[in-house]
Amino acid sequence: MFYFRPSQGRGQARFGWLNSKHTFSFGHYYDPKHMGFSALRVINDDIVRPGAGFDTHGHRDMEIISYILTGAIEHCDSEGNRFVVPAGEVQRMSAGTGITHSEYNHSKSQNLRFLQIWIQPNRRGIKPDYEQRSIAQIGKMTPLVTADGRGQSLSIQQDANLYRLQLTCGETISLDTLERPGYLHVIEGATGVNGRHRLSAGDGLGLFKERIQLESSAEGFTALWFDLPAT
Repeated sequence: MFYFRPSQGRGQARFGWLNSKHTFSFGHYYDPKHMGFSALRVINDDIVRPGAGFDTHGHRDMEIISYILTGAIEHCDSEGNRFVVPAGEVQRMSAGTGITHSEYNHSKSQNLRFLQIWIQPNRRGIKPDYEQRSIAQIGKMTPLVTADGRGQSLSIQQDANLYRLQLTCGETISLDTLERPGYLHVIEGATGVNGRHRLSAGDGLGLFKERIQLESSAEGFTALWFDLPAT
């Protein structure tokens, strides 16, 4: 099964202070053909103007991951966590029984850009929890958020794993989803898929019962790879 989500087909939200592209239905954007993939519910590509951000709001029973691309997020929540999350770091917040938080662009002069990711948990009603970390790339595929918190990765309340995939010019990698679904979200660069199709920044590809090979283009390739439960 292939699920292709081209960048230009994503939903959009513009509020002056925020320019957001939605891979799946979110907020005022609704499309019954794009409601998520396995336990992956949200990938929003958010650009926030200097000094602006999301006022205090609540979440419940959701695993929320922020992957900072440029700038830094100023995070504050009802559990007493007050942190700045700079570009290159990963943040995971388990909403559990309920949590409120605010997220602002820490800079007064530069835009903030980050990916807001929601994954449905496999346990409801847990105690809210928070983690953030800078995780260096090791090899082609580096775990960022995992079910067992292995290595330097953050942990998550779901049988799911999130990796950062990086390829240099001409490098290849095979992705196997014969047993479990997977979803690829391209951050930058481009890749060929099985020597035919091309994926570029913002494109997404969901797979199940498939095996594919990616080959990086000349400019290199960076993506997030989601290993997801078969639901």
